[in-house]
Amino acid sequence: MRVLIIEDEKLLADTIKIMLEKKGFEVEAVYDGTTGEEYAELGVYDLLILDVMMPGMNGYQVAREVRARHIGTPILMLTAKADLEDRIIGLNAGADYYLTKPFDNRELMACINALLRRQGAQVDEVAMGNTTLDLSSATLSCGEKNISLSAKEFNIMRLLLASGRSNLSKEAILARVWGFDSDAVENHVEVYIGFLRKKLKAIESDLRIVSVRKLGYHLEVGGDD
Repeated sequence: MRVLIIEDEKLLADTIKIMLEKKGFEVEAVYDGTTGEEYAELGVYDLLILDVMMPGMNGYQVAREVRARHIGTPILMLTAKADLEDRIIGLNAGADYYLTKPFDNRELMACINALLRRQGAQVDEVAMGNTTLDLSSATLSCGEKNISLSAKEFNIMRLLLASGRSNLSKEAILARVWGFDSDAVENHVEVYIGFLRKKLKAIESDLRIVSVRKLGYHLEVGGDD
């Protein structure tokens, strides 16, 4: 399960991140609303943990933008604002649950598990053209043909499918797949894009990874690079 924490209190965000990673979650943390919105709108997370009061964009604004893009990722909203009116605003903005600070870690985990159980009925795959990416097995399928992806191939393909025909820059792919602290360079992205193109061709997919100079990559159905 992949979780995104959007919380400007860095110590709190990092504490939650460490706790969830110990329980087997894959977790990323960002510390302002604007960056959080950019990450959340990729649609690659299973859960968003979202603070309300943040620089750039507040949590209500982030939640509204995410829902406006028809992204159904569960949102757990964290805030010190406990008034009924604040909770109503958060829920109307698109939050699925509203947890007030301070909270016990056991209560936080119970909320997370409840939201993920609720999400369990959702389809665990992403499709475009004649091709499907199974999110649980990291398998690309086209008709009767399928092929397994490595961890990085899977993450890049998932990002591309989430972005659709919008360009995804090499810098964005590096940050989200390799991480901000990685020594990886743009050539690493190019190599893995090459791997994915070969695998798409192997299963006779009608998807093409199109490269646009200085802008990055996007997917198209049919046609050539």
